[in-house]
Amino acid sequence: MGDVLAGNHAVWEFDSDSVLIRFARGMRTPRLWHALGSRRIPLEALAEVTVTAGKRDTVILRAVPRPGADPLMEAAAGQLKEACDPYRLVLPGERAPQAAALADAVRGRLGPDAAEPAPRFLVRVPEPARDLKAYDARVGFDGSAVTFRWSRTGASSTKWKAGDQRYPLSELAGVEWRSPEGPGEGHLRLLPHEPRGSARDPRPDHDLAAAVFATGHGAVHESLPFTAAVLCALPRGRRLTSARGLLPTPPPQPH
Repeated sequence: MGDVLAGNHAVWEFDSDSVLIRFARGMRTPRLWHALGSRRIPLEALAEVTVTAGKRDTVILRAVPRPGADPLMEAAAGQLKEACDPYRLVLPGERAPQAAALADAVRGRLGPDAAEPAPRFLVRVPEPARDLKAYDARVGFDGSAVTFRWSRTGASSTKWKAGDQRYPLSELAGVEWRSPEGPGEGHLRLLPHEPRGSARDPRPDHDLAAAVFATGHGAVHESLPFTAAVLCALPRGRRLTSARGLLPTPPPQPH
């Protein structure tokens, strides 16, 4: 299509088979968008595109990813604030006709299975830092295993006595992210097939497979891409997040 829409803090470029979203840098741009930089969204990853009226003579163009298509949104599990939604573009009201025309054009290119869960991740996961600083641990991910190195000042006695932990991906059934901006404590929790010890402690500050967030520790723009990278690395069929609920096991792909 070759069309471009410039909105608040982002520019969307429409091609025949994808949408390239470039996030602007600035004081008012969400820090998550800074961390993402840009993302190419294949049209096969989309379920719908909508145009709605916004506040103060604006219009909202929003793409809706298919369930299971984007590891970032699967990890977020609906916890992102509206202003941080990377699939949402705020435009001046006079751009409404152009936005509506592009939305119609994209809808016309969506496949017959657009309303169905994606059989695999279709959007590239953002590249996170290898280490995430949480309140009670430094969490590392090298592509094959997740490690927890407990903080002497932040970790509970349960974690400190147990010592640092390492979880190979082969031991994991999934991963859960709770936003540090939501109610209660945020955390990153791994979901092993078998808990270490007698049972998994439901309290994140005592769970040996969890790291707790706090102010200045585990911010959304750091912890969400990190979680998405772990989620994306899990073997197909075990990419689950309990925040959203268990995703259906994808069907086997033809060779």
